[in-house]
Amino acid sequence: MAAPLDMEPPALSLELLPTDPLLLILSFLDCRDLISCCYLSRRLNQLSNHDPLWKRHCKKYWLISEEEKCQRNQSWKAIFFSTYSDLGRYIQYYATLKKAWDDLEKYLGQRCPRMIGSLKESVREEDLDAVEAQIGCKLPDDYRCSFRIHNGQKLVVPGLMGSMALSNHYRSEDLLDIDTAAGGFQQRLGLKQCLPLTFCIHTGLSQYMALESVEGRNKYEIFYQCPDQMARNPSAIDMFITGTSYLEWFTSYVNKVVTGGYPIIRDQIFRYVHDKECVATTEDITVSVSTSFLPELSSVHPPHYFFTYRIRIEMSKDALPEKACQLDSRYWRITNAKGDVEEVQGPGVVGEFPIISPGRVYEYTSCTTFSTTSGYMEGYYTFHCLYYKDKFFNVTIPRFHMVCPTFKVSTARMETNHNEYAVDEDEDSTDTDEYEDRRRVLDIPAPAGRCPRHT
Repeated sequence: MAAPLDMEPPALSLELLPTDPLLLILSFLDCRDLISCCYLSRRLNQLSNHDPLWKRHCKKYWLISEEEKCQRNQSWKAIFFSTYSDLGRYIQYYATLKKAWDDLEKYLGQRCPRMIGSLKESVREEDLDAVEAQIGCKLPDDYRCSFRIHNGQKLVVPGLMGSMALSNHYRSEDLLDIDTAAGGFQQRLGLKQCLPLTFCIHTGLSQYMALESVEGRNKYEIFYQCPDQMARNPSAIDMFITGTSYLEWFTSYVNKVVTGGYPIIRDQIFRYVHDKECVATTEDITVSVSTSFLPELSSVHPPHYFFTYRIRIEMSKDALPEKACQLDSRYWRITNAKGDVEEVQGPGVVGEFPIISPGRVYEYTSCTTFSTTSGYMEGYYTFHCLYYKDKFFNVTIPRFHMVCPTFKVSTARMETNHNEYAVDEDEDSTDTDEYEDRRRVLDIPAPAGRCPRHT
């Protein structure tokens, strides 16, 4: 007998679906939604216990491999919940930070094994809670999460967070462990409620993280401190910004290291940035340049921005032997952000006259300063052939730009009338092969004695 036309069709329900399509639907759910399904009905509870559903979540959030699962001898669901009970508050950060640490260890393990040996084991949740009680501030979850993986490193050289070397200046930054960081927590004016993340035992330089939005800083912003050389107030501290959060700061650094963005030199990470377009080839000789900003030798007030550059000169291995030549002189054209130009010419480079032959590489480091936040350099080297003494030729040095990182001016300066301080910002930049202790700004002491000339 036909059903009456006015009867309503039965309500649709997920539970009415066959098991296989329902499991397929559940496989697309996030872990929180999958957990919620356990409380909706008996059938969904049973299906949510299907172990393969939790495999994806274990790999996505905790980076658990098949090998690790076998070692634990637990189901995927049991592994997910046991890990969640310990690290659940960090679920949005853990996979990203764990991958960064794993990639860094793998990369450095092949190139700088001594540095990997300086890493410390993870800390416990109660250790982090104790530090929060000690300093009276909450630590951000991404920072806490990183220390649940590795508790920074020992105070050793080389430091994990990169090095820089000039003739009489050396910096190597360690990633501080949680207890050392807590011991350096700042409450003084100018650095109020700031936690050190790194430390250099040679220069005393640190990168700090602001734990509160005070003194013009954003919460969790990371920066180098830069004392205002022209203010009478010692709490007037400008800031070179290096990150907006711990997660962004640490993962972007690791990415530059493991992708080869920062070179490994003498078992250390050197924070030189190389622009792939900053390469010029003249016949068989290629010149490439990488640069770095040095915050510890720079200041905002007065404007004095210090950069170092590393130049690589290489002759093709396929060049003929008679192409061998020697560098005689250099010419630089240096331009600051205002368009002011300075030209520098001189013999050799850093006091040397290198010989370049097929397959040979010559590298050197020098430095320059600007009174503006950016500038660029370009020029050429003059060589003479060793086989034909009277043959001279120029080799192009590609244009390379140097840009100061974002900085913030101290709120103490903003609150003070500085009309009495006049700054001459028309100073020229200079190639420091010719820079003989020349301080071109108002009464700023050299942070490390003389300005480094070369390495």
